[in-house]
Amino acid sequence: MAPADPASIKGPWRGRLLALLGIVLVAFNLRTAVAAISPVLARVGEDIALSPALVGFLGMLPPLCYAVFGILTPLVARRFGLERTLVASLLLLTGGLAWRGLAADAGQLVLASVATFAAMGVGNVLLPPLVKRYFPERIGLMTTVYVTAMSVSTFVPPLLAEPVAEAAGWRVSVGEWAIVAAVALVPWVILLARPGSTDRPDTDEPRAGLLARAARSPLGWALMVVFAVAGFNAYSAFAWLPEILHDIAGSSPAEAGTLLSLYAAMGIPAGLFVPVLAVRFGWVRPLVWFAVLVFIAGYLGLLLAPGHATWLWVALVGSGPMLFPLSLVLINLRTRSHDGAVALSGFVQSVGYLAVAVGPLAVGLLHEASGGWTWPLLLLLASSLPAAVAGAVVARPRYLEDAAR
Repeated sequence: MAPADPASIKGPWRGRLLALLGIVLVAFNLRTAVAAISPVLARVGEDIALSPALVGFLGMLPPLCYAVFGILTPLVARRFGLERTLVASLLLLTGGLAWRGLAADAGQLVLASVATFAAMGVGNVLLPPLVKRYFPERIGLMTTVYVTAMSVSTFVPPLLAEPVAEAAGWRVSVGEWAIVAAVALVPWVILLARPGSTDRPDTDEPRAGLLARAARSPLGWALMVVFAVAGFNAYSAFAWLPEILHDIAGSSPAEAGTLLSLYAAMGIPAGLFVPVLAVRFGWVRPLVWFAVLVFIAGYLGLLLAPGHATWLWVALVGSGPMLFPLSLVLINLRTRSHDGAVALSGFVQSVGYLAVAVGPLAVGLLHEASGGWTWPLLLLLASSLPAAVAGAVVARPRYLEDAAR
């Protein structure tokens, strides 16, 4: 039996407050594990041997798991339904986060991280259809709400990581987020336990023709590049920025954690305003160019004057991933139908996250080979440039469904 159709419920929120709370809590859990460990890596290294290559691999795991499990999630959700699949992913997330804090060696840390990021990858895919199911007339508002919650979940963990590690140890600092994941289970379990609330496996599947069209179209590849540039830089920063700031600017672990929080916090205004500017004013190309310019300015500042106005360089670099919410809104702006949006989203995120996964590992290997941070920062600076070219393509008001007709 399917849940009562939310669109038929009288009043804008009546009967859906649990779903609202559940969506916000899930969104808040989708980035905590990414940002929680890098500020305390030095402390982790005192108990577990961590080579630069391994740190880079850990930084590569989130987008890699997002890509792999993003492909598999629709198949699982079709069989078991959205809510049940989400509850299973939250159980896995809770266990994975706790296991990371208890890991006895590098192997366990990697396996626990795989479980954690796999669960988060499932959540990435399920949130948009859940918003559409429970709030079909509030999709724009709810998208802003959950993107903002995701942004908050990226800057809170690094802000707390070092103080908690100082007071209670790195294991508590890393593992405490399992409690937050467990709390996110509550509204969904209650929704499933309600009479008549057993969900049906009715997730949409993109038609094969549209998915192939997305893979062949300049629009699909250009949008994937814009998406990948944002993720390549963001996940490299979450993996390496505290260590970079410690080495080139002399930042203490607490200062580096605070600066990583500043980096993450720059996603909040981007999530609030970028979709509005793109939808209402059509400022797609100026937004892309602005993002590329702040990337360049921030990385040049870290290269040329890392010890002066470090917060400014970090804020500038942290503004560049505004390309992420821009990519999400363009998926809808550049498609005419729901099937087209699902197909374009599937292509952009699956292929994009595979490209993103290379970033942290490449930065780590380049640092290990060069013995410094100049070449890794130059790599990150150069990685932003393809977005300027791709931005010219995605700025054209064309639709995926119209391609190759």
